[in-house]
Amino acid sequence: MLTDSERFAFTTRRHHAFASTGNAYDAVQCDEVISTGDTLVVLAEEVVGVVMTWPFAVTQAHGNLHALSAPREGETLADLARSLHVSAADFEHAAEIARRFGFALDPQLEALLARPAG
Repeated sequence: MLTDSERFAFTTRRHHAFASTGNAYDAVQCDEVISTGDTLVVLAEEVVGVVMTWPFAVTQAHGNLHALSAPREGETLADLARSLHVSAADFEHAAEIARRFGFALDPQLEALLARPAG
């Protein structure tokens, strides 16, 4: 039998797959089932993104999703995530999904993922 701490020792992740980044962007704006921090996947365009008011891609290709701005001097992944009202774990998860599909990551994000958290 699992204890409460064992049963709840994970984070659920929601993935939403779309035929195009345009469809993904539109759905984020009007579908209440899609929440901030969820992962967007558009196989046809080799794009993986993160949901927020203005959904953004973690991949080099971004289609109709927003591309990340260049990080400021000394900015960490946690800083960037906080500024976008998502978590660093949302970035890391989306990046892992992109890697598993063999999609190129946004080089700016790749640099932030490589930096130590502290």
